[in-house]
Amino acid sequence: MTDEIFMREALRIARHAEGRTSPNPLVGAVVVRKGKIVAEGWHRKAGTPHAEIHALNMAGELAHGATLYVTLEPCSHFGRTPPCVQAIVAAGISRVVAAIGDPNPKVAGHGVKLLQAAGIEVKVGVLEDEARRLNEVFLKWVTRKLPFVTLKFACSLDGKIATSAGESQWISCEESRKFSHHLRDINDAILIGVGTALTDNPSLTTRLVDGKNPVRVIVDSNARLPLTANVVTDRQARTIVAVTNNAPRDKISALRTRGVEIIRAGGGERVDLNILMRELAEREITSVLVEGGGTINFAMLEAGLVDKIFAFVAPKIIGGSNALTGVEGAGFAKLSDAVNLKNFAAEKIGDDLLLTGYTEAATWT
Repeated sequence: MTDEIFMREALRIARHAEGRTSPNPLVGAVVVRKGKIVAEGWHRKAGTPHAEIHALNMAGELAHGATLYVTLEPCSHFGRTPPCVQAIVAAGISRVVAAIGDPNPKVAGHGVKLLQAAGIEVKVGVLEDEARRLNEVFLKWVTRKLPFVTLKFACSLDGKIATSAGESQWISCEESRKFSHHLRDINDAILIGVGTALTDNPSLTTRLVDGKNPVRVIVDSNARLPLTANVVTDRQARTIVAVTNNAPRDKISALRTRGVEIIRAGGGERVDLNILMRELAEREITSVLVEGGGTINFAMLEAGLVDKIFAFVAPKIIGGSNALTGVEGAGFAKLSDAVNLKNFAAEKIGDDLLLTGYTEAATWT
């Protein structure tokens, strides 16, 4: 029980850097001596000291004979920073409690073995489920070489994301819209289809104080994105346009001259979303927020690429057989093929209801 109390604190402080450590995991560390916390730290950003180093530096001589609680197995390899295992041994820590092992092949139990070889007692598996949820993005990216994909949409009580005349601002309440910008802030990239880009000309930026703008990804099979689009001209964030191999070369060249990155994803009529996701992962884009229309939403679901869903349901009834819904496309003909959600939850945000769930594909959570 005591281990869980201190690990819960390590998990709490790890979230201070949510959305800032990619492609590294979120990690918190707490140094405990004689039943009291004497130091703590968390990883801030890739390439900077890890959580253990911050905590050990803060503890100083108090680390000798103390217990270190850390949300992920300490690293044992040289990467952008030296291995934490060496620092833990040098500090005189007598016991290490880790929430989960590190699935990164460069670590994968080696950190535990080195600590044990140095005479340090090691325990792994305290609040494991919470730690896996904390690092659901990192766990998928490092084990599957794919980004963690969150699909988000706002709809009326009858499932409409716009009226039959195309009006959509605003279905959700102010509090929901603020939370949506939080989702942009913590994700590496935001993805829409070219249809949304043509209709709304969005900037896809984060309207939060000290917010981080995600990479903008436009799925645009034939490179139809106008050179005057905000995502091309505003220079607020990196923009990637995904096209097929058949997209006109002159349009691709024009986009490139304006600083847009092009990803060629498949030779068919439509962008191969599986290829696109792999390409994004190779660029160390570990998380993607899908915030497009019903067509791209269905395409991502049909391809089995969505891990998590946020649906904001407003207390409005719009109606209209021609009004768009959050998921369009061909749809699933059989109920047995429908996307079922697990770990389903509901909470009130302002006047709206936020429904959250994971797809069956999200086996790493």
